Amino acid sequence: MPNIKSAEKRVKIIEKKTAQNKAVKSKINTYIKKFKIALNNKDIEASQNAYSDVVSLLDKAACDNVIHKNSANRKKAHFAKLLDNLKKENQN
Repeated sequence: MPNIKSAEKRVKIIEKKTAQNKAVKSKINTYIKKFKIALNNKDIEASQNAYSDVVSLLDKAACDNVIHKNSANRKKAHFAKLLDNLKKENQN
């Protein structure tokens, strides 16, 4: 434990921010699961809606430095590719 008052305050602030970041990451993972379930069910409309939700959350998280922006972009590209493959499957 820190002995200095300002250091004690920083510890409390870090704990709060860690909890907030954890909540954001958990929400992202929940929406990613919803997107993957929609993909597995071959439901294009639900997949598109879930994709837009995931992209929105990833952008917000990257903007707030919860996750790295390149990580967010990599995940968005991966999910876009999966959605595109589903669309191509249904066209055939």
